[in-house]
Amino acid sequence: MQLIRLRASIDLRDEQWIDVEIRFGVGNADTIPDDVTGLTALLICTYSGGVAQIVPQDGGIDCEYQFTPGEKEQLLAFYELQVKPQLLEKAGSGARS
Repeated sequence: MQLIRLRASIDLRDEQWIDVEIRFGVGNADTIPDDVTGLTALLICTYSGGVAQIVPQDGGIDCEYQFTPGEKEQLLAFYELQVKPQLLEKAGSGARS
């Protein structure tokens, strides 16, 4: 599935982990199961910017949908280019949102 209009929010969860929620539209919505209505990705990251886990969520709750390798590549590319610099700046300042 083609992910479009990606946007992220960063939350410094605790002293170890940073949560990055990525919201997106899809170019071909018929690839998402009908019972998934609000698909987003939660990236669990370290303070050094590494991605420990990518968790599919539906309406902010973990769901059974699994991202394909291509979808994960799109999410990681967006994270590396657009989000990671902001995350590192925020993590360095210790700012909480």
